[in-house]
Amino acid sequence: MNIQVVFKNDNDFVKGFISGEIDAFTAPMLREKLSTVELKKGLQAELNLSDVSYMDSTGLGVIVAFFKNVNANEGHVKLTGLSPRLKRLFDITGLGEIMDIETDDKGGSES
Repeated sequence: MNIQVVFKNDNDFVKGFISGEIDAFTAPMLREKLSTVELKKGLQAELNLSDVSYMDSTGLGVIVAFFKNVNANEGHVKLTGLSPRLKRLFDITGLGEIMDIETDDKGGSES
């Protein structure tokens, strides 16, 4: 199991590219990487999850904690590139209604 996290910073905008699996084994590594982001007031953050093949509830918790920390500093987090499977994980937990999520819809629709 492997995870890679790369950040690109541009003043008050941070874009993170996450790839691999986010589970109980790799979530602490993701938490550590996200903790390196400077939580400036009004920070705009985007996490691209298009290369995440799997996420469990532990990974979901890490993403939610980051979301809460940024929002507490009057910032905004957008999640992009979510597969329908990952989007469903956010939807069944009710987070899909709270968080700014952009799916990676490649022509297929799921009901």
